[in-house]
Amino acid sequence: MRIALVAGLHAAARRRAVDELLAAVPGSIAVHHDMRDIGDGAVHRVVRDHAGPTEIAAVDLDHACASCTLREDLVPFLLSTADTGRHGLCVVEAWEAVEPRSIAEAISVQERLHLTTVATVVDTARLTSDLGGDDDLTDRGLDVAQDDSRTVAEVLHRQLEYPNTLVLRGTENEHHVRSLLRQLNPAATLLRSGADLRSLLDRRFDPASTHDRLNPAWAHYTDHAEEHGVGSVTWTRRRPMHPERFADALERIVSMSLRGRGRFWLAGQPDSLLVWDSYRDLLMVENGGPWMASLPEAAMDLVSPTRRSRALVDWDPAVGDRRQHLSFTGIGMDTDALLSLLDSCLVTDEEADQDFHNDPFAEFSER
Repeated sequence: MRIALVAGLHAAARRRAVDELLAAVPGSIAVHHDMRDIGDGAVHRVVRDHAGPTEIAAVDLDHACASCTLREDLVPFLLSTADTGRHGLCVVEAWEAVEPRSIAEAISVQERLHLTTVATVVDTARLTSDLGGDDDLTDRGLDVAQDDSRTVAEVLHRQLEYPNTLVLRGTENEHHVRSLLRQLNPAATLLRSGADLRSLLDRRFDPASTHDRLNPAWAHYTDHAEEHGVGSVTWTRRRPMHPERFADALERIVSMSLRGRGRFWLAGQPDSLLVWDSYRDLLMVENGGPWMASLPEAAMDLVSPTRRSRALVDWDPAVGDRRQHLSFTGIGMDTDALLSLLDSCLVTDEEADQDFHNDPFAEFSER
């Protein structure tokens, strides 16, 4: 059975795109898990066809959370539906705050299910304000697990960057929105809601290649783009960061863009590849494992072919794959000021031989 996964924070726009798919493909159905009452332990599975709901059922879960719903109800439902042979297509309509990656990966490993596409639908009138806002999911009643501390901007960015298709609904700010989406996810096909969405069903979505495309340990980002007020810039240097100067500049760096992503190299931590993820004012740093240049020769066979090939393209005889590779996207972004601030955080020639004992990032080092 073919599966089309449709996600999106903007419920009305998402629902309309699902309706259009159901109307275009005879015999198709859609399944949606309503999580509005998940805080009270209640999740409802809604199944519908082009005429309307055919089943609304309470879902019995060990724990009421999005991952439990996926594991305990959605995948078993899809498999049992496939076994009936009655439907050639099932559209999985994700709940507002659910990110598509976990659903796509769970579906793709099932031999009886053919994941054709992952699409996120956006309302052009709401996209920019949601990406630039300060709301947490709890502020909108969209949290899907206990202690769900994610922000609206964080979830929406992940919904936009993962899919192979982005569907636009509405005409407000359309040129601006298209520029923003192209820079956040240049690999995605952009379609308008109302277009013939059946073309989405002739594909096969590959989570492995998507993971390779997004992995910040080896991803390569657009050097520079500027269109309709939306700009992206990628900063690449082969010199380490001064840990204290960089820590002091973090708040200013993060505030200058909507989205930042990539990897960075700190003086005093020659083995640790550190990952940067920022969503407006939210910054997350984590250890991405060792740089390839720090690995013994015997360990090279354990490195993925994708990472090896991409690292070798830019390999430096002195530092190997160690580098700064950070990409930032924003609206009305002062690119020159951002690049100047980042450059000021680099270790100078005079500082190169220092010991960096006062490292605010020490907790992220490989031990």
